[in-house]
Amino acid sequence: MVGLLLAGCTASPVYQRQEPIPHTRWESAFKPVFYFDVSDTQATYNLYFLIRHTEAYPFSNIWLRFSIKGPHDSVAKAQQLEIPLAQDNGRWYGRQMSEVWEQRMPVATEKGPNILFPEAGRYTIQLEHLMRTNPLPEVMNVGIRVEKRGVAQKSASKTAGPSN
Repeated sequence: MVGLLLAGCTASPVYQRQEPIPHTRWESAFKPVFYFDVSDTQATYNLYFLIRHTEAYPFSNIWLRFSIKGPHDSVAKAQQLEIPLAQDNGRWYGRQMSEVWEQRMPVATEKGPNILFPEAGRYTIQLEHLMRTNPLPEVMNVGIRVEKRGVAQKSASKTAGPSN
């Protein structure tokens, strides 16, 4: 019974999906695409980059091109992001399962961490790694997670969204 109560308190994502990386070697030409629907345009959302990598991943970070396309956009809006995967002392963030690390890292856009999707409908996010090493070794899965955060404040003058 306690387990059911605790499970009920965990925030459920609006969307979460991971894409396996063939042969744990992320080729720069492999650009996973994720589709999700937004119905509540009054809410703000948190966006996370998901990654599973082995302990042998050779870098403490990852550079990505994060492209977001809204329901009526003809062109995706892209942003380059550096996502830290390890602390300054070399210890990985996230959860360890044997020699595999699983991380859920927040994505902060140019305007901040809270995203407002201004239109209801289907959104598309494409991930592309921008690391100099190609293929990028020891990456098992990448993905995204979208969580509803709350209702946007009407007086807020700064909102982030696909227009970044």
